Amino acid sequence: MTRPMSVFDIAGRAMSAQLVRLNTTASNLANAGSVSGTREGAFRALRPVFRTVEDSPGVATVAVDRVVQAGIEPTRRHDPSHPLADANGDVWDAGVDSAAELIDMVETARQYQNNVQVLQTAKTLTLDTLRLGQ
Repeated sequence: MTRPMSVFDIAGRAMSAQLVRLNTTASNLANAGSVSGTREGAFRALRPVFRTVEDSPGVATVAVDRVVQAGIEPTRRHDPSHPLADANGDVWDAGVDSAAELIDMVETARQYQNNVQVLQTAKTLTLDTLRLGQ
């Protein structure tokens, strides 16, 4: 039989999911200025897809199910002097909304910090409870 999940397990899983979210956002921002010679070769933003995991009755956690491409399409730009330009002189800018990515990064960092605070509070309460028995 498996042991019941603790607040440390739950917060740890949430932090792990937020870390994947933060890494995909960082990847999107890093590729925001990239250019391709073809629409198919242009970078498209990535998004993690989360799923609920119920390990025990009444306790649900989160896990990353998969990472998918976002629906933002690359933008065609006419730049005949660019070395990657096609026969029409067009290049394709990455399908990334930098402003939305920055907002997502701030939100993700806050949610991660909230879980760090949960762990710190649980640790303090645990230590205080142990001191009561002394």
